[in-house]
Parts: sequence; structure tokens; C-alpha cells
Amino acid sequence: MLRVLVLVSGGGTNLQAVLDSIAEGRIRDAEVTGVISNNPNAYALERAKAAGVPGKCISPKSFDTREEFNEKFLEAVDEYRPDLIVLAGFLVVIPPAMISRYRNRIINIHPSLIPSFCGTGYYGLKVHEAALERGVKVVGATVHFVDEGTDTGPIILQKAVEVQPGDTPKALQKRVMEQAEWRILPEAIDLIAQGRVRVTDGRAVVAEED
Repeated sequence: MLRVLVLVSGGGTNLQAVLDSIAEGRIRDAEVTGVISNNPNAYALERAKAAGVPGKCISPKSFDTREEFNEKFLEAVDEYRPDLIVLAGFLVVIPPAMISRYRNRIINIHPSLIPSFCGTGYYGLKVHEAALERGVKVVGATVHFVDEGTDTGPIILQKAVEVQPGDTPKALQKRVMEQAEWRILPEAIDLIAQGRVRVTDGRAVVAEED
């Protein structure tokens, strides 16, 4: 059974998609064993509680230095003994020591088709604002492994979503979540639980199902 730890900063809609997918059997051989947020008011913690999943808040604001936070944060992560760490809208920079310790065991969901509209400063509505400003016709979401860069790790899955006339950033954000994020994040976790994802030469390779 794959032990999954979810890190989240806000409402937790992707967390809910994962929890629902496990309950419905779309994610096999995996369980969410913990949720950590940097935000004490994150609704994601309420979602975890409702699902009977242990939740914890560790905020950088509670520590004098980022180094102290990083140390305590990594200690908290280690306590859950995760096989896979899922960043589901987690707006905190992952400490290098954690990336090293959990190499190719941390995945992130990003609301664009990487390498478009990604990297430093591209998160939340900012991604969709930039896409609409550029006038692209197709957007989407990407699940990728986390490395030392920002949105630069090996790509596991992507799904495209069409931009509609009259879209606002919020409308586009909602469609990308519904049509892409909530689908490919659970799919990626299931693929990993089934042992069908490996990283070779810096690229994620998904094996065909037997």
C-alpha cells in the first residue's frame, strides 16, 4: 500500500479529488496517511479531518528563521513515513534536503502545460491571467516530479483544456481544475502505486499496463 502525504495551502480541491478517487477505486493500492498545511486556516485541513486523515499545520511564520522552519518541516514529513509526497497547491518552497531525501517521490500539480506559464511567480490565478493575456487557445495542467528547480522536474502526465470566448481567469481556473487537475493527479498517483512510472535520463516514463 502506497503511503501518500499531501501538502496543501488552501481549499484542498485537489486533495478532495485524491480522497474521492481512492474511495471510488480509481486510485488503487494507495492511502492518504497525512495532510500538512502551512496555513492554519486552510480548508484542506477540514477536508482531511472529515476523511479521518491526520492533519497538521506547520507555518514558516511560527519560526524565527527559514532554516529552523525547514528543519521542523522535514521532521514532520518524516514522521508520516511517506512513500509519495503530493504537492496540491502548496505555496512553500520545498527545502533542498527534502528534495534530496525524497528524490523522485515528490510530485506536483501545476495549472498549465509546462513549459508554458510556469516557474517563479506562476501560481494560482496568475497562471490563468497570463494565459489569457497572451491569447493562447489551449491551456491545461501538468503533473511532474519535483526537483531543485521551479516546475522543472520530469513530466508524468499532461491534459489540455480549451480556452473559451469570454473566459475570465476564475472561469478558466475552474475549468482547468475540473477537466484536467482533478483527473490527472489521481491518475498519476495510481500509476505510481502500480509501479508504472520510472525516471530515466531525467524523463518520466510511463509503462503500459500488463
